[in-house]
Amino acid sequence: MPESRHTLTTTIAKSVQLPYLLYTPANYDADPDATFPLILFLHGSGERGSDLDLVRNIGLAKKLQTWADCPFVVVSPQCPADSIWALQLDALDALLNHVIQHYRIDTHRVYVTGLSLGGTGTWYMTMAYPTRFAAVAPICGRGTSLSAVENLAQTPIWCFHGAQDDVVPLSESQRMVEGLKKVGADVRLTIYPDANHDSWTAAYAEPDLYTWLLQHRR
Repeated sequence: MPESRHTLTTTIAKSVQLPYLLYTPANYDADPDATFPLILFLHGSGERGSDLDLVRNIGLAKKLQTWADCPFVVVSPQCPADSIWALQLDALDALLNHVIQHYRIDTHRVYVTGLSLGGTGTWYMTMAYPTRFAAVAPICGRGTSLSAVENLAQTPIWCFHGAQDDVVPLSESQRMVEGLKKVGADVRLTIYPDANHDSWTAAYAEPDLYTWLLQHRR
């Protein structure tokens, strides 16, 4: 599998180190002029720390192990053990800039998705950088304040949640979707009736998700 481990070391207002996995499509080297869509994948709270194997074994990063013809470059960073993604937004933005600078990325097709803590991070990342992403897919995450929901209105959003979720209630996704619909956003919500907190296994198995992402350009 064309996947490798890296650590981004940069200085924003402070020194930041962010380990990450990078997946490149099997045909990445076939055409030196080709560019590729990019997905930023944000893991959940249980994968924080310094062991990248934790990241590899969940969500989209796990799917890549059996997705031989994945057309995306996928970057899967690891959140520090004592932090949350909402506090790492500058580092994530720096990471995206780094990947775009060093790999052949179609900058009109950059996406973000995440599960649980990473679903929350997806909302916050989109709110902080509203012109960065062509489309986003938050999964079972807590939403942001609706006071600035207009910042999200220009980005297509597909949410996923389990109806039986007893960690992050379904109402978190529902209130975001309802708020976004009021400002005319392109937003949808898929609810898995029998799923508890793990709605990400079903969500990342949805083939229409990746087709939907690729339909959107910024």
